[in-house]
Amino acid sequence: MLYNKRTNTCGELNTRNIGETVVLNGWVAKKRDLGGIIFIDVRDRYGITQIKVSPEKKNISALAASLGNEFVISAKGNVIQRESPNKNIPTGEIEIDVDELQVLNESLTTPFVVEEEVKANEDLRLQYRYLDLRRKKMMDGLLLRNRVYQLVHEYYAKLNFVEVETPILMKSTPEGARDYLVPSRVHKGKFYALPQSPQTYKQILMVSGLDRYVQICKCFRDEDLRADRQPEFTQIDVEMSFVGQEDVFKISEGLFAKIWKEILNFELPVRFPRITYDEAMTKYGIDKPDMRIKDLMVITDLTAAVKTCEFKVFNDVINSGGMIAGIKTGKSVNGAKIEITRKISDSYTEFAKKIGFGGLATLKMNDDGTLQSSILKFLNEESINGIKNAFDIKPGDFVFILSGERNKVLAGLGQMRLKIAEDFKLLDDSKHEFIWITDFPLFHYDEEENRFVGEHHVFTSPKDEFIHLLDSKDRKEIESIRANCYDLVYNGTELGSGSIRIHNSDTQKKVFNVIGLTDEEAIEKFGFILEAFRYGAPPHGGVAFGFDRLVAMLYGTKSIRDIIAFPKTVSAASLMDNCPSPVINQQLDELGIQLKKG
Repeated sequence: MLYNKRTNTCGELNTRNIGETVVLNGWVAKKRDLGGIIFIDVRDRYGITQIKVSPEKKNISALAASLGNEFVISAKGNVIQRESPNKNIPTGEIEIDVDELQVLNESLTTPFVVEEEVKANEDLRLQYRYLDLRRKKMMDGLLLRNRVYQLVHEYYAKLNFVEVETPILMKSTPEGARDYLVPSRVHKGKFYALPQSPQTYKQILMVSGLDRYVQICKCFRDEDLRADRQPEFTQIDVEMSFVGQEDVFKISEGLFAKIWKEILNFELPVRFPRITYDEAMTKYGIDKPDMRIKDLMVITDLTAAVKTCEFKVFNDVINSGGMIAGIKTGKSVNGAKIEITRKISDSYTEFAKKIGFGGLATLKMNDDGTLQSSILKFLNEESINGIKNAFDIKPGDFVFILSGERNKVLAGLGQMRLKIAEDFKLLDDSKHEFIWITDFPLFHYDEEENRFVGEHHVFTSPKDEFIHLLDSKDRKEIESIRANCYDLVYNGTELGSGSIRIHNSDTQKKVFNVIGLTDEEAIEKFGFILEAFRYGAPPHGGVAFGFDRLVAMLYGTKSIRDIIAFPKTVSAASLMDNCPSPVINQQLDELGIQLKKG
């Protein structure tokens, strides 16, 4: 097909181009007929330019009148001053007086109008994703993703990192999330797995002497989905030899400083704060604390303060080795007015019940200094003074108290402080608070499987002072082992996770023993990396950052689907191409697979 090819995009022309003859190619975004003069907004990925067709140009005018939305057209004409400027678009001061008009392709009536304030629900937009992506908002998300992609490559290249592609078909090692399995036609009855991460491969690259590896890679996990989780996702994967934790931190901090400066024009601190996992849980009740409210409603342990009271609920908890703790709000926080009415207090009691507690104790200091509480009659003077001193309570302060098993109480108060912060709009989106969480537990006990499992993954090294406890048979001692493991948290969201790895075969074997892997099972699942470790593995460590989540947060959306070109739904389905889908019996026969009914 012969047509006039564009001389300019639909986003670049301005008053400096007046008098030039140009050609625009794009889609019809909107058409308006004003007394015979037809105005058409032509759109491409760069923007929108208005073209004008005068009624005296009869052939062109008739063609223009027949155009529908989303027709693909080519328009040639002169750039002229626009009589009614549109200040909302960069090209709003000019328009094209059309002399030639071609229809390059027609469009059916679209299932929804392609506009910024789209009315269609997400399922319909995902089904017709190619239409949804024509919207500037969606296009901007992909362009931002591309920009961050380039910055990551540029940053690591300057630091002498080597980009290496690791296999997509790998060995299944079912520790952690479920694998996506791929049957082999050649080796009937055997399966590949799609990688949950390139963890083992990047460690082997370190054994190979590569020294510095980076990859923006695809990872796959067959797990329940949500707004910030997809069955296939992208991460920035990094590994280095001869490094410690602080080396990983320094290089990672430099990456985020570069991205935040280039994308948001925001200067991040040279060094991010660090706190341990235990401190995060004790103060904030969560291992990804939102440091925009770091000094607000810090969890306070009241167990010792109320140990002499006559409240049976508290006494039973103390006698069973549990914890009583609370958080405090004032009349105002960060300039926001905080008023806990009876109705609001009752709603938080219901919230406490929803997260597994029998109730919520509250205490308020009135403006005259008197205390108001449903449990006041059960507290003696010593307990009352203990609570007042623990919180340094002042008139207008309100205290929420939970009791029960320690970890449950901390987690419950962690959820409650975040809910209060959201309810009273205490989370300032103009802030950019990064923090490293360090020294995670190496293991946690899985009650369902009745065994220890790796808190992060089984190649994480224990801190030196805890290595001797790998030989222990005591559950509490095993649970006390802390790892050279760390997460990077941004505004309450985990952006990445990493660790210094085990590079010694004996230590790795002990970790496998703790999680219940026999020597035979360890060799079957991880024999290739254990064998590699026997040939001079260097000390090494790394980190992986969620690329989708990173871009989503820069873009200002909570759903990573908004910045992925072709995402899946929360049920892991692609509505556009209708997958997953059935396959024919011939394909199954070639693989030696028979489907079970039901």
